[in-house]
Amino acid sequence: MRYTLFLHYPEMTENDIGEEAIEAGKAAFHAYGKALEEAGVLVSAEVLQTSAKSTTLTLRDGDLRIQDGPFADTKEQIGGTFVLEVPDLDAALAWAEKCPAAAWGTVEIRPSAVRFVEGRWVAAS
Repeated sequence: MRYTLFLHYPEMTENDIGEEAIEAGKAAFHAYGKALEEAGVLVSAEVLQTSAKSTTLTLRDGDLRIQDGPFADTKEQIGGTFVLEVPDLDAALAWAEKCPAAAWGTVEIRPSAVRFVEGRWVAAS
């Protein structure tokens, strides 16, 4: 089963975090990514730029609206994602518990519903 881990945490600048904490975070995420790879469960991993870099697009009744900035005005952001291929929710939860972001934010675990594979949509299993 494919699960995406969404990493939610307060948006902070490098000055807010501090160089030592940034280096420790990089090391922790590197180790986590390597562990996922070595276990053969990592499909992809992305660290996202800040929400200030996002652009929101909507198309309603033929009216295209493009807005700079995030969709919602919140104190937290989605800072990154990990897509895992694991047997079940228990396995996804076990990996989410090991995620460094769980210590300072929230890790949302969501199963895939369908995937686009080789030109067609297929149910996730």
